[in-house]
Amino acid sequence: MGSYIPSTPAERQEMLKAVGLSDYRELYRDVPEQMYLDQPLNIPAGMSELEVSRAVSAMAARNKVFGTILRGAGAYDHYIPSIVKYIPAKEEFLTAYTPYQAEMSQGVLQSIFEYQTMICELTGMDVSNASVYDGATAAAEAAAMCRDRKRKVTLISAAAHPDTINTVRTYCYGTGDELRIVPAKDGKTDLEALKEMLTPDVASFYVQQPNFNGIFEDAAALGEAVHAAGAMYIMGCNPIALAITKTPRDCGADIAVGEAQPLGMPVSYGGPYLGYMATITKHMRKLPGRIVGETVDSKGERAFVLSLQAREQHIRREKASSNICSNQALCALTAGLYMATMGPNGMAEAARQSMAKAHYLAAGLTAIPGISMKYVGEYFDEFVVEMPKADEALKALEDAGILGGLPVEGGVLWCATEKAAKSELDRAIAIVKEVCAG
Repeated sequence: MGSYIPSTPAERQEMLKAVGLSDYRELYRDVPEQMYLDQPLNIPAGMSELEVSRAVSAMAARNKVFGTILRGAGAYDHYIPSIVKYIPAKEEFLTAYTPYQAEMSQGVLQSIFEYQTMICELTGMDVSNASVYDGATAAAEAAAMCRDRKRKVTLISAAAHPDTINTVRTYCYGTGDELRIVPAKDGKTDLEALKEMLTPDVASFYVQQPNFNGIFEDAAALGEAVHAAGAMYIMGCNPIALAITKTPRDCGADIAVGEAQPLGMPVSYGGPYLGYMATITKHMRKLPGRIVGETVDSKGERAFVLSLQAREQHIRREKASSNICSNQALCALTAGLYMATMGPNGMAEAARQSMAKAHYLAAGLTAIPGISMKYVGEYFDEFVVEMPKADEALKALEDAGILGGLPVEGGVLWCATEKAAKSELDRAIAIVKEVCAG
């Protein structure tokens, strides 16, 4: 790292002298001597740039890149327009982070403001942040927003993504609050069970739309039950599906959250992603993360500022609404660019094609003897089927360069997006049929 230290040896000596020291090791005089490293680490010698390139390329060659992906379960293979990849790679954005003198970075602030605006349009909410680490974190942060001294219990649907459930559970453990799981029935949240579990100590209920099984929940009915009990309603929504479905606001949600990975971010082995969060005006002061507002400068021209900073951990640490300290600005920029590039019509078309292709795949698979839908109900781009020889079929698909569905309890969870061509779907169906007939 020596070449990355901007000061010279002479300058470092001068700084040491200024604080009354002669050697940098004196800075560590309270560290026991036996903890000092007095000899080089036993690691290989450094390599040249060419050698590093060869080594990394060799490692990358071991990865298997599938030409066709028929798996979702939280990470979705949507088409990403080239401009969405190009602009975030520009050094002005790639290396920049909004400073605490944020108003100096008007371009970054505007990109965040535009992202927030589009998230609000997508969800029907009044205010959005920018943002949190991922969709599961967003769900946990939303639950934390809802708790108070009298209501400390969070309810979450058993039909939500397992990773989301576990993340909310971890947050509750850390704060000493309680998480209760609302059982699922026929692949979606059991409404009657929810009503029984809505006791006076319940702060909020979280439901995923569509849920982990791909099924659309009766979101409006769930929201009515939650509000009748005096609790808050959190919906975790697929942002692509929101292009053609009712908004969380339409369903009565107080807070809308979700994983924004489908908005222009590649699958990338699980990250980096971002969690979007949006809420109604009443709860905006509890919303974690950064919020950019629009104003005018001293010349009366349009300008952008960080709003409501008093609720952030860098201003009032002991009273902060969250310990989130990264605004995921680059990922938010990517999502904003995707939404701006696709536009309402483009996103709606991606959603319609994903839905249509998922239904085509489901029809083809269930036409094979022995394969049937596990759940009855409306679904978006994912569905679960019960099928024989599942492991063999998925292995055959993998050998053919197709990533098949995800094995889940009682079946296989399949997904299709607009990227899946009809010919690829037909080939996958034919491979599964051959395995099942063998």
